[in-house]
Amino acid sequence: MDLDLWVTAGAVLWGAAAGVLVPRAAYRLSVEPGQPWRDRCPDGHPIGGWVGPARCADGRPYGPGTALVCGATALVCAVLALATGTRPELLVWLLIAPVGVLLTIVDFRVQRLPDVLTLPLAALAPLLLGAAAALPEHAGRWPTALLGALVLGVGYFLLFLVNPNGMGFGDVKLAPGLGAVLGWYGLPTVVLGTFAGFLFGGLYGLALVLARRAGRRTAIPFGPFLIAGAFVGLLIGAYAA
Repeated sequence: MDLDLWVTAGAVLWGAAAGVLVPRAAYRLSVEPGQPWRDRCPDGHPIGGWVGPARCADGRPYGPGTALVCGATALVCAVLALATGTRPELLVWLLIAPVGVLLTIVDFRVQRLPDVLTLPLAALAPLLLGAAAALPEHAGRWPTALLGALVLGVGYFLLFLVNPNGMGFGDVKLAPGLGAVLGWYGLPTVVLGTFAGFLFGGLYGLALVLARRAGRRTAIPFGPFLIAGAFVGLLIGAYAA
């Protein structure tokens, strides 16, 4: 087995292990704005901490299905490893991937991107990429990662000012982290990932309208599509680098 296959296998194991920890956090964070994070399971048992399987005291699971979340996180990490290879920035992608899965679940459930996730992501993504830039054989550029964070953050903020109903402020807070990730491989990757996110969101909204499950003014969770678009842009950028 060559090194790339070992790396991919390790990424799968990491994704599966990290996915086990996502359902409890997703359940606790899936509350409406202004409400405290959940501290009890559906049966009323106290939840101790944020890390660990999502199971009640009597052993029954709660929150999103652990097997599905583990599989999705493992798949995301595997694809990232296949596209990136053994380059050092892969470590950054593997650390960020479970956060993206967690944000996607929460936003789909309650149309909310919690600050406790988006703000650390906005700060840590550039810092982690700065560390990757100091290692040999990296394929990106840290200055363009910083520029991507700035461009996407300012761009989404302006869109929010123009149309607050079309984009939530949580999306604005998510933008710098995604911009840094995409900007690592250059500004064209930022454009590609951003376009893909809006395309996915538009297609989803159109599908809901055609299925008569939503109207033109119905709010949809936009964060998952921004994340999906960034994922596609990142894969193409990593593969082409």
